[in-house]
Amino acid sequence: MIGVSDETSPVGRVLGTADATPLQFWTAVAPGSYLQLDDVVVTKRDLPDREPVTIAGVVTQVRARHEGAQFDSDVFAIADGTLPAMVQEAAEITTTRVDPELYVPPAPGAVVHRATGAARDAALHFDRMERRVPMGTGRDGVPVYLNADFLDGTRGAHVSISGISGVATKTSFATFLLYSVFRSGQLGADGANARALIFNVKGEDLLFLDHPNTKLDDNTRAAYKLLDLPAQPFSDVRVYAPPRAGDSSGSPDVSSRLTGVDAFYWTLEEFCSGKLLPYVFADSDDERQQYTMVVHSVTAHLHRFAVPAEGGISIDGRRIGSYGDLVDHIVDQLTDDETRSIWAGSAVNMGTVNAFARRMINSKRDLSRLIRGDLAQRRPHQIKTADSAQVTVVDLHNLPDRAQRFVVGVTLKTEFEEKEKSGTGRPLLFVVLDELNKYAPREGSSPIKEVLLDIAERGRSLGVILIGAQQTASEVERRIVTNSAIRVVGRLDPAEASRPEYGFLPPAMRQRALLARPGTMFVNQPDIPVPLCVEFPFPAWATRKSESGPPPVETLRSIVQGADPFAVIGGRAGGDDDDIPF
Repeated sequence: MIGVSDETSPVGRVLGTADATPLQFWTAVAPGSYLQLDDVVVTKRDLPDREPVTIAGVVTQVRARHEGAQFDSDVFAIADGTLPAMVQEAAEITTTRVDPELYVPPAPGAVVHRATGAARDAALHFDRMERRVPMGTGRDGVPVYLNADFLDGTRGAHVSISGISGVATKTSFATFLLYSVFRSGQLGADGANARALIFNVKGEDLLFLDHPNTKLDDNTRAAYKLLDLPAQPFSDVRVYAPPRAGDSSGSPDVSSRLTGVDAFYWTLEEFCSGKLLPYVFADSDDERQQYTMVVHSVTAHLHRFAVPAEGGISIDGRRIGSYGDLVDHIVDQLTDDETRSIWAGSAVNMGTVNAFARRMINSKRDLSRLIRGDLAQRRPHQIKTADSAQVTVVDLHNLPDRAQRFVVGVTLKTEFEEKEKSGTGRPLLFVVLDELNKYAPREGSSPIKEVLLDIAERGRSLGVILIGAQQTASEVERRIVTNSAIRVVGRLDPAEASRPEYGFLPPAMRQRALLARPGTMFVNQPDIPVPLCVEFPFPAWATRKSESGPPPVETLRSIVQGADPFAVIGGRAGGDDDDIPF
């Protein structure tokens, strides 16, 4: 039962001049007291022949007015002392819990207390959470929690984070939530084996998650201590980056982080046998074209007839050693009257074939460094979270849009298929993907969107948890947003805030979302009827090179060097190593 301490000074009484209902009421604020938005309060209603009912709620609006004034100009006379009046504040309370569940309105004049300690936990349902993941602090400076049951698939899954780019701190909140999940111990035994896959699409900010933040101060450390979390960087991180364009050695394309980074790519044989061609056609222009039949016909032909050959592949007796060569061969076969029907079928007209060919030719510039026939196949190059660290960061910021879509689509497809093969929901895999409205737009279809829909609808049972971020939830596929048990909002654009996708926010909170400062989020979760305002602490890990402290020793070697201590990252592919000089 929610406790109401008589020792706590009352902050007001239930208003008698406004209707009080079981779900919402107003309280007059006592002189010398105050209530702000998000404060938690509690009151009691005595009933005849029944135990008292305790009603708890959250302040969702506050107003102040002069009592005794009739006209707008009276405010000047009141200020001069020539007109008697009294300032009265009142707060709107939205009910969060009734105990026992007898839904009766609070009595006008009933004393209202500020809820603290156990009463606050009960009012916000924290006492019912068996596993509480700290998200930050409320406006009262006390920790606010997320129910892990709605995050790890037990009763729900997936997180949707919306807000203006650069102001809403969506990615910062997503990484802090991951950190809290991994370090709070609330996942129990599942936490040790859980994995996270983060796609870095903007700058190199997420490449230093395992580096301490040199700008951490005592106040920030105290904030982490209040949440019972260590103020430390992520302890186990692996970073992948695409090969540099035009670099035959396949060295990773990063500039600020020079250690602990591995290049990722796909061999031509993997591209053909894995049926990856559809992910080349995954942008908005491709969705409006009519060459889907050609894509699938060519994909099937490559899967059936391409065989490994000296690092590349062989098709129709011709050796192909690069993605550019593969594209040229496909285009040649499709434009040849004798072979077109073999590759694309007999029902395809030349207009469709030419459109397909143009897109293939245009893809050479974007994908040639990702699909290779000139690098050693035995060299580790695939993104596999099961064989990687607890946190895997895939850097995409140096890639053009088409290449980003290809990497995201193929990586998610591979990871989801691996989880399907395992047939179990453990270990958990958290996927952090920004710009979700680009990969899963509300209109149209694409291979990436289908994978993301699969994750949203079936990922919970397989232990794949999507933490998606976007500027505009109104432009994201509706089924993905609907399947997100946790919805988070940062600073919003005024037009976006008016969309029905944010109907879970009370009117006052929608207005506040237009003013929210970085680090402030509004979090809605299923077992709390009112979204909670949360302030999360400054990252304890570096978010850019200038903040980066020394990395842990274990990150100084990449996977390639871990497999072969004498391997030289960025050295000649397939070349003989120089003799050891001793």
